[in-house]
Amino acid sequence: MAKVIGIIGSPRRGGNTEIIMQEALKVCQSEGLETELVHLAELNITPCQECLFCKKAKECKLNDDFPPLFEKLVKAQGIILAAPVFFGSAPAQMKAFIDRAGYLGIARDRPFERKVGGALVVARRAGQNFTLAQLLYFFLYHGMVVPGSTYWNVAFGRDPGEVWRDEEGLRTVRNFARNLSWLIKMLY
Repeated sequence: MAKVIGIIGSPRRGGNTEIIMQEALKVCQSEGLETELVHLAELNITPCQECLFCKKAKECKLNDDFPPLFEKLVKAQGIILAAPVFFGSAPAQMKAFIDRAGYLGIARDRPFERKVGGALVVARRAGQNFTLAQLLYFFLYHGMVVPGSTYWNVAFGRDPGEVWRDEEGLRTVRNFARNLSWLIKMLY
């Protein structure tokens, strides 16, 4: 069975970023895909040191929670990254993950190429477009296929649960998840 891994880059459990990711993964499950949810806040992922050890060894020399997560992504057919906006961009946890996965992905001969993926963003008021682009660059750089939706995959809310009031944002997230599921089933 095809699998989608949803990675939440928010340090807050049960917040708006988790809500929209759960909505996306529910759609994927209803479409017959296996899903897994990962909270970066529960993992110790050290920022990349750009030492290029991975270039020769095909693995990262840093001893933390990143290697098992990377292997899960290599085996998955779909990847969704979700992040809140922190001062105009994704939080440090997400950036550390993207950098590490990026360098190791290059060193390992692009294992994400032709997988399906996409990004979800929650904003209080602004910064959503840059954060969405920041996450999408990861997918595009690695040759992944990114399905669209009815609008950008952004929902608005600050306090936990506030995102439930953004009906258009939730519809957009669900439609993205349907398109992602359809594409995965077509490719795999």
